Amino acid sequence: MKTVSYETLDQIDRHILDELARDGRISVAELSRRVNLSKTPCQARITRLEKSGYILGYRAVIDPKRLGLPHVAFVEVKLSDTRKSALAAFNKAVRAIPEVEQAHMIASSFDYLLKVRTKDIADYREVLGERISALPHVAHTSTHVSMEAVKGDEE
Repeated sequence: MKTVSYETLDQIDRHILDELARDGRISVAELSRRVNLSKTPCQARITRLEKSGYILGYRAVIDPKRLGLPHVAFVEVKLSDTRKSALAAFNKAVRAIPEVEQAHMIASSFDYLLKVRTKDIADYREVLGERISALPHVAHTSTHVSMEAVKGDEE
């Protein structure tokens, strides 16, 4: 199957991606109606977009508040060592902490920004003190507590 590059995406491919981003459970019949294609070419485009890596997967968006996890904190992490092996050790260890929803390496005065979700501030303090601060090469952390999600999965 032919690989698709960003430059070769046409308006229909982009429309398909927009519709799937809004509703990953949309039927091919409904999607084909929305993008004005018949089902077979629409399915072929979806398959091509999946194989080309534009569509990475499909998922359910779960309400973390309903699961008892309403507390969100963003943690700036400064490392004591930023050589390749130190970064790899930190990356591997941070992936093992379930409360860390996201971890981004940042070009800033700190090295990583973590999104941490817990049940409350006391639970967060324990995660920070016992897990995040114990990660390899952590020299300093700074926490920013979210008061309200304005845009994102949890809105």
